[in-house]
Amino acid sequence: MIRYTLRCERGHQFESWFQSSAAYESQERRHLIDCPSCGSSKIERAIMAPQIVSKKGREPAQPAPAAPVEATGNESTSLMMAQERELRSKLKELRDHIVKNADNVGDRFPNEARKMHYGDIEHRPIYGEASPEEARALIDEGVEVSPLPTLPEDRN
Repeated sequence: MIRYTLRCERGHQFESWFQSSAAYESQERRHLIDCPSCGSSKIERAIMAPQIVSKKGREPAQPAPAAPVEATGNESTSLMMAQERELRSKLKELRDHIVKNADNVGDRFPNEARKMHYGDIEHRPIYGEASPEEARALIDEGVEVSPLPTLPEDRN
């Protein structure tokens, strides 16, 4: 995941998370990113200070000073940060509920899901691991599957 500070044509600044820089560029080209303050879809990346990790102890090094940010739009940035925290909290709650109430079948997930779909075994809540190809094959067969929500802190 990558976090970008974005700015609309009216100067409103806000932050948003993307799977990758290519995902941002694709969404930006198709005008799928809107300013939360004014709704404009003319968006560009704002200048940001990079987060550099030092070799010693994997602690972030001091970031380079960023360009000054105008006060315009800070309210929306705070609102976006609060909404992002709430969304993360809800995603974590959903994932925790699934893990607590379903059986982890590990790498047997594609086979177990198929067996349930075709009535070979009784339906029950399960989760586990599947490659992207295995997940696509299940979906193509009509098996209802969804990925468990992951958060950036899960990858650290």
